Amino acid sequence: MIEFAWPWLFAALPLPILVRLVLPPAHRAQGAVRVPFYTRIARLARQDSGSAMDWFWSVLGWALLVLAAARPQWVDEPIKLPATGRDLLLAVDISGSMETADMFLGDRSATRLDVVKAVVGDFLERRTGDRVGLILFGRRAYLQTPLTFDRDTTAQMLEEAVIGLAGKETAIGDAIGLAVKRLREQPHDEKVLVLLTDGANTAGAVQPLKAAQLAGQEEIKIYTIGVGADEMMVNSLFGARRVNPSADLDEGTLKAIARTTGGLYFRARETAELVRIYRELDQLEPVASDSEVVRPRRDLHFWPLLGAMACVFVLIFRRSALRSRLFGMTAT
Repeated sequence: MIEFAWPWLFAALPLPILVRLVLPPAHRAQGAVRVPFYTRIARLARQDSGSAMDWFWSVLGWALLVLAAARPQWVDEPIKLPATGRDLLLAVDISGSMETADMFLGDRSATRLDVVKAVVGDFLERRTGDRVGLILFGRRAYLQTPLTFDRDTTAQMLEEAVIGLAGKETAIGDAIGLAVKRLREQPHDEKVLVLLTDGANTAGAVQPLKAAQLAGQEEIKIYTIGVGADEMMVNSLFGARRVNPSADLDEGTLKAIARTTGGLYFRARETAELVRIYRELDQLEPVASDSEVVRPRRDLHFWPLLGAMACVFVLIFRRSALRSRLFGMTAT
């Protein structure tokens, strides 16, 4: 439907009539030179200047100008928007060990990072109403996506992450510190960091527990996830042997980080467990359920404004044509 932002401006429609009634007419200058064809010129000028067409274009132009000033708007159908939820940062380890292919996607073997991309992508789709951001960390921590309602972009940036992009080592403390820096100035009360790693802190300037204490002071809740299988078969010169690919996982530190900030620690040894963990996070940190209704508006004032300008050009053209005709008569 069409609505007007300033409908009171329609009161200006009769303004030209009021001006004509109130103000005295302009004095006509008396002719000083008499020419034989004066009567024909005067009659032609009166016919054109006071013609119905001139009045039509003048009235239409003024009406369109007032219509544009009233600012017509097209109001679309109501759209429900989710209420603002929490600020949620995802910190994903992309160090060299995340290339270990000890997990499965369907029937095929997959690296830890491939599994994380698939599971976290689904998790992001369910976070309606939350502002989500992405931190990638290896030897250094980088804010890949700032907090945003655009979950698709965040999922795309995670999908494009590659092993070793941030270095081969693991800076868990720096990742937490970067998250604290980004979340501490946000107005929302609900601030959550979900940190996923498969190793121990081997790089960075900030110790994980010190960073966790800073997060606790800022009321940032951290959920930690340790990912990686407990055993896998590898081939060697002496044949196949069973190894623990998650021997470097520092579960003690991850548990302490979660405990310090009021969060929880989870262990994902296979894809199904990782899926279950992120669904449990949906229960622990539910998305916003309330919603507000908005009606998108599109301004239409430029259409009547263009129409008013067209009317002015028509009047100018008619006046120019009249002058040309008068000039032609004088020339003859």
